[in-house]
Amino acid sequence: MDAQDGGMSWISIECRAAAGSHDALCGLLESAGALAITSLDAADRPVLEPLPGQTPLWPEVCLSALFEGDYDPAPLLALLASMGVAAVSGARVADQDWARSGQDVRPRHFGGRLWVCPTGAAAPVPDALVLRLDAGLAFGTGAHPTTALCLRWLARNPPVGGEVIDWGCGSGILAVAAALLGAQRVWALDIDPQALTATTDNAARNAVSDRLRVMQAEELPAGVVADLILANILAPVLVTLAPHLLDALRPGGALLLSGVLESQLPDVMAAFGSALNFDLPIIDQGWACVKGSKQ
Repeated sequence: MDAQDGGMSWISIECRAAAGSHDALCGLLESAGALAITSLDAADRPVLEPLPGQTPLWPEVCLSALFEGDYDPAPLLALLASMGVAAVSGARVADQDWARSGQDVRPRHFGGRLWVCPTGAAAPVPDALVLRLDAGLAFGTGAHPTTALCLRWLARNPPVGGEVIDWGCGSGILAVAAALLGAQRVWALDIDPQALTATTDNAARNAVSDRLRVMQAEELPAGVVADLILANILAPVLVTLAPHLLDALRPGGALLLSGVLESQLPDVMAAFGSALNFDLPIIDQGWACVKGSKQ
C-alpha cells in the first residue's frame, strides 16, 4: 500500500515481553506473517556484549514486528491482548532500512582524530579520521561502554606499523579502527558468519581491506603473533581463551581486555597468571577495560 508520499508503507506491531518468553513470542509473530522482527531494550539497561552469534536479551524486551501494508492487525492485537502481552500497539509506518533501524549509529568522537560515523554522514570536523560503520546484523557500533573504552584506548595508542588481532570482531569496528590508525595488518576473528560478513563489508567501506584478514577464529594460521590483541568479549570466554591469547601475543606485546564488568575483572586478570603486567583498569559505567603487557 502506498504511503501519502507515494512510497511503500508497512504495519508495525510493537509489544513487550520478558526475556523468557522472547522466543515464543517471536515464533507467534512469524507465524502471523511478520516479515522482520527487531529486539530492543524495553528500558535503558546496559547488557553485556553477547557471544558471537547470540542475541542480546534484556530482562524485558521490546519486539517490533513489520508486516505488509495491507495486513489487518486487529486479530493479532486481540490475541496478544488475550495473552496478557503488555504495551501492544500497531501503526502504519513509512518504508526504511529495517535491518539497520535498531542500530545506534551516529557520529561519535573517541579521542584524537578518530570518529565513528554512519555511512554517508559528513565528516564532523575537517581533519577527522572517520570510520564509516554499518553494523548490519552484527553487534558493535561504539555505543556500548566496552567498545567505546577500546576505541578511546586505540585513539590514544595508535598501533602504527603493528600486527593486530581483533579476537571476536563483531561488526569489525575495532579491527577497522586499528587499520585506520596505522596497523600494518589486522587479523579479524569471529565464530559468527554474520560478524565476518559485516567486518568484510566495513573493511571495504573504509578502504582497508588490503590490511584485514577476516576469518573464523580457528582458522588463524599457526605461528601468527601480534603486537596487539584486542579482546572485547564476555568475561568467562576471556578466561577460557587466556592460553590462546597468550600464545598469539609476542613478548612485549599488549593485550587489551574489555567486555568485563568491574566486579569480574579480578577473575579475568587472574586467568593470565604472571604472564602479563597489567596497567590500572579504565572504568566506564561499571564496565572495565585493562591493558596487559606480555613479559
